[in-house]
Amino acid sequence: MLDVTPYLHRICYSGSTDPTRATLRALHRAHMLAVPFENLNIAIGRTIVLDEHLLIHKIVQERRGGFCYELNGAFAALLRALGFSVTLLSARVARAQGDQGPEFDHLALRVDLEEPWLADVGFGDSFLDPLRLAPGIEQSDPAGNFRLSSIGEGLRMEKADASGEWLPQYSFLLHPRRLEEFEGMCRYHQTSPDSSFTQKSICSLAMPNGRITVSDMKLIITENGRREERALRSREERSATLKEKFGIAEPSLFRSTHPKG
Repeated sequence: MLDVTPYLHRICYSGSTDPTRATLRALHRAHMLAVPFENLNIAIGRTIVLDEHLLIHKIVQERRGGFCYELNGAFAALLRALGFSVTLLSARVARAQGDQGPEFDHLALRVDLEEPWLADVGFGDSFLDPLRLAPGIEQSDPAGNFRLSSIGEGLRMEKADASGEWLPQYSFLLHPRRLEEFEGMCRYHQTSPDSSFTQKSICSLAMPNGRITVSDMKLIITENGRREERALRSREERSATLKEKFGIAEPSLFRSTHPKG
């Protein structure tokens, strides 16, 4: 059984743990504001294993982040330990050329309370609060406006751009999935030269009014709609920025994530 106390401490959460809508919302936002979306292990060729115990150890004990399989895999375990009903969902991410990725391209979560909710702490720059799992409703969020649209037998999550145009983010069916079913695409995303995760390193964290990101050798800060970007002049400056902004000390990247005992 997961000891939730260290996990809650990791995301700076001290509120109610009753499995309610308010708790889900607060936990989701706390996770987004505390745990970065990052692929630093991939950048150094360190294998990511979809083992729930290892995912939690990395996020909680090592105070690291991860990408969708890691972040949502661990968050699902926390929610279940608190008494929430959670279902893993397979999603296909929209591509710039207009098509979408394969099955298991992304891992999202369905949480069932009085009504179902879409939770997702692993899609980078996305909603801070869970979305109602119902099509046709425009849902306002600190990160923008979102909605779900019906598409075939499933749903598509969309975000409005600055002009109000709805842009597809990912589509998904509501079939329950198991964590091990995502292993093939998890391996692809950390090894294939065609994966965006092998083409550049990224570490990004939501802020209440924006986002802070280190992308390769650039620092990008977006706050209240204003974007500032500057180059990091050296590897040492990049390491110092990761430590200062995300609490990640680069030497820790090279230690094993496998807990002893």
